[in-house]
Amino acid sequence: MNSSKTALLIGASGLVGNYLVFKLLQSDRYAKVIALVRRPMHLKHSKLEERLVDFDQLTSEDVAGADDVFCCLGTTIKQAGSKEAFQKVDLIYPVEVGKLALKAGAKQYLLVSSIGANAGSSIFYSKTKGEVEAQIATLGYPSYTIFRPSMLLGKRKQFRLGEELGKVFDLVLSPVTLLISPLRKYKGIQASKVASAMLGRAGQEAPGQHILESDVLQKY
Repeated sequence: MNSSKTALLIGASGLVGNYLVFKLLQSDRYAKVIALVRRPMHLKHSKLEERLVDFDQLTSEDVAGADDVFCCLGTTIKQAGSKEAFQKVDLIYPVEVGKLALKAGAKQYLLVSSIGANAGSSIFYSKTKGEVEAQIATLGYPSYTIFRPSMLLGKRKQFRLGEELGKVFDLVLSPVTLLISPLRKYKGIQASKVASAMLGRAGQEAPGQHILESDVLQKY
């Protein structure tokens, strides 16, 4: 059944976001897909509206019309250049978009976080991911789903040494994770599966807060 809903996507140029934008455009659930981008994606589709924005100066007009917010923003400290710049991308921007979109009428927020996210962690990355989860939870979305994938698999535009080393580790660990249930969530996951999970969960519009670990995401 066709829908008149509008999806708002941030992080469309990332690994999960790139898969998700195409899934959103192909879905009958959405009549319109808004992508907030800093640079044009050069993607043409009748349902797609690219909005070039300055994430440091977002306005209510930038997020107007959204029903469901999909956040796939994510970087590394090396890419960002500093811990402060990393926090802007992985914490400040997702929260600010969430605040503005909720005020503008959005009802659902779907966030890509990470395995091990914990606001009380001594590991900066995990702590930041936990903090963004917690801060968005306080905004008051009727439906809020957190996706915690393990190492993401797929072809990135930018090389990440840590992930390449992780893939080798995953090949060694895979036989073990398949046998030991608690370890299954640490097995690497295809980014396309995370994108499929986000679209699938959006259609459920489950009230309240929900957290999906990587082992659950593997089923999509």
